[in-house]
Amino acid sequence: MKTAFTSILLGLAIAGPPVMAAEKVDISKLDLSKLPPAADKKGVTYAKDIRAIFEESCFRCHGEERQKGDLRLDSLQAVLKGGEDGKVVVPGDSKKSFLVAAVAQINDEIAMPPKRRPGGPGGPGGPGGPGGQGRPGNRPPGGPGGGDPAAGGPGGERGPGGPGGPGRPGGFGGGGFGPPAKPLTTEQVGLIRAWIDQGAK
Repeated sequence: MKTAFTSILLGLAIAGPPVMAAEKVDISKLDLSKLPPAADKKGVTYAKDIRAIFEESCFRCHGEERQKGDLRLDSLQAVLKGGEDGKVVVPGDSKKSFLVAAVAQINDEIAMPPKRRPGGPGGPGGPGGPGGQGRPGNRPPGGPGGGDPAAGGPGGERGPGGPGGPGRPGGFGGGGFGPPAKPLTTEQVGLIRAWIDQGAK
């Protein structure tokens, strides 16, 4: 018994704690010349301009139901608070803001949403991708419950097993199933840069 416990502790010590992408990548060492320029638009605010962008591509993993890395992007206060790796926005300086480097996808390790990899969901050869197995995870139409969405039965828009699960937006259980999030456009990243450069209000 004592030997098994010692072996487990030794294994954990050798493996070390899991390392997050933010800890692996020093933003000052990234090629920030790859960032799209900040948009020219004045008076950019979270509520008016940015929240909708985050809702479309980020809430699935960083919203009310799920917070990867303890990071929420569904309110201004939450964005400014940051996550388990610290602040992701430096108001007044988008080039020093981790969030901008991540959504601009200038580095594969920190790209948000994560870039699709060959053989992975949505990637070439993976479920839902060219040459793959059809829908993500080989699920029938309407999600895990199947069914005819047009008939409003299981698998319908709000039915159990449907795209939002039991009435939840953003995929079954607030993320996981469903199509991968779309990467932000150059224009959207530019607008986020303008928002941060104007003080992230």
